[in-house]
Amino acid sequence: MIDSNTNFNDGFTLLVDKKLDWTSFDVVKKIRNMTGSKKVGHAGTLDPLASGLLIICTGKHTKKINDFQNLDKVYTGKFVIGATTPSHDLETEIENHKSISGINENEVNQVVTSFIGSQLQRPPKYSAVKVDGKRAYELARKEKNVLIKEKEITINEFKILNFSSPVIEFYISCSKGTYIRSIARDLGEKLGCGAYLSELRRTKIGSFCVDNADTIEELEQKIK
Repeated sequence: MIDSNTNFNDGFTLLVDKKLDWTSFDVVKKIRNMTGSKKVGHAGTLDPLASGLLIICTGKHTKKINDFQNLDKVYTGKFVIGATTPSHDLETEIENHKSISGINENEVNQVVTSFIGSQLQRPPKYSAVKVDGKRAYELARKEKNVLIKEKEITINEFKILNFSSPVIEFYISCSKGTYIRSIARDLGEKLGCGAYLSELRRTKIGSFCVDNADTIEELEQKIK
């Protein structure tokens, strides 16, 4: 139970429901100021354009971060088919529009099934993956060619919750290191029309659920 007497330096694990436009570091910085804890870290980055569950560890609990990072994740969100973006989400401009008149829900479901299981995935060039000692997104923004190595991931579940062309609402359960933006890119390639991620929310990390998380504003009220 969090209250004004909680000693965060001794070690505490917080479940935060991150809002849009905040970076994961923004949340860490805010909680460091709120709690006065010298050691604060997060267990798995969420992009600014994504919302949802972020595990924050303070004090001695920062030793648990690697364990939390290794847990499977669950995401919900929306893909848009019929176009692409360089970043595979809405961080960059929409381009390469193509007709999707012949694509129906059955075809989408067949392609989705092909993603289930272990596979090699290429992270987006607009990502924090390091290439020759530099972040890939830094090179991409300078329009330099970026060659990113594929990484092994596992997709446990991939379900279409609703298909209202061109929008696909999805549910994905996956291993650590999975880029949902890369799934958008690869889905678009398999459908032959392109796709990008338009909305993303992380709902679970292992057994931790966003339903049990607090917003920053709620945490502020508890800590005061």
